[in-house]
Amino acid sequence: MAEKAWKNNVEFRPHFKTHQSHEIGSWFRECGVDKLTVSSVQMAQYFAEDGWGNITIAFPLNMLEIAEINELAKAITLNVLVESKKVLQFAEDSLQSKVGVFVKIDTGYHRTGIPIDNLDEIDKLIKCFSGKNKCQFKGFLAHNGHTYKASSIKEIERIHFNTLDKLKALKAKYIQAFPNLTLSLGDTPSMSVLNDFRDIDEIRPGNFVFYDLMQSNLDVCLEEDIAVAMACPVVAKHKDRNQIVIYGGGVHFSKESLKINDQIFFGKLVLLENNMWTILPRSYYLTSLSQEHGIIQLDKMMINKITVGGLVGILPVHSCLTADKHKFYLTEASQTTKKFHP
Repeated sequence: MAEKAWKNNVEFRPHFKTHQSHEIGSWFRECGVDKLTVSSVQMAQYFAEDGWGNITIAFPLNMLEIAEINELAKAITLNVLVESKKVLQFAEDSLQSKVGVFVKIDTGYHRTGIPIDNLDEIDKLIKCFSGKNKCQFKGFLAHNGHTYKASSIKEIERIHFNTLDKLKALKAKYIQAFPNLTLSLGDTPSMSVLNDFRDIDEIRPGNFVFYDLMQSNLDVCLEEDIAVAMACPVVAKHKDRNQIVIYGGGVHFSKESLKINDQIFFGKLVLLENNMWTILPRSYYLTSLSQEHGIIQLDKMMINKITVGGLVGILPVHSCLTADKHKFYLTEASQTTKKFHP
């Protein structure tokens, strides 16, 4: 991903919400990365403590955290997101240091941000930057989260280029007033399948560091590319219905699911050995979750191979949410790697 960025002469500001780890962050440093994205003020504090000095919090500015934001802004180069005049004015009145401010644009995911076609609302907000001292307009930031629900690579490409055309039009409208205006775009599906990032100034993918079943189901990666699995104790076996029960439920995996051939599942079984895992020739899925319990449907051959008291591995549907739940990683070299855990 770093090589793609350098070849396209775009800023690489990876999203660290997926791994949330100082050690994994150091791998990015080795690739020349010196800027990053996070999803919370607390996560920004965690990485600032590790020496990262240029951080974007890709989440709408929370007015109730202004004290913490002020502390961060004194120590590092900080960028925040706004999408309303009220929050922008609050930031200007409350900030004690200069902060970069991106306007959050909704490109079709409909999570938050000003809709990209609402040019009047965008223009009203941009005009509010006039005369501001603490809030320095950085540009437009967007996340094509709807690529995660695409049905093909072509649809991912269509979403990306449709968004880019509209963002380019926004940039053209304001570039004379703001010569350093940045277009910041980030989603792993687009950034993984595309190689041409012309007309983007900054990319912010994050999930690609691990990938997951959602990405392999999109053909964004191979299942062999998934780099994280959760080790779950087997706590019960029910041979009469060919099911095992694992200690791994909704609080560990979240309720993110995939549907393949009318079957809904929450993860996929792999066999653990020597801190590595083996992808099985046949698919066995985590089909049911409650708070702590997970149920995996097997067949007679596989249920005899798995023992109560042993460990199995589960490839997650969404690695970001699964990784967020835990305090450390165990690497293939049997080394424990701590991570952010509020």
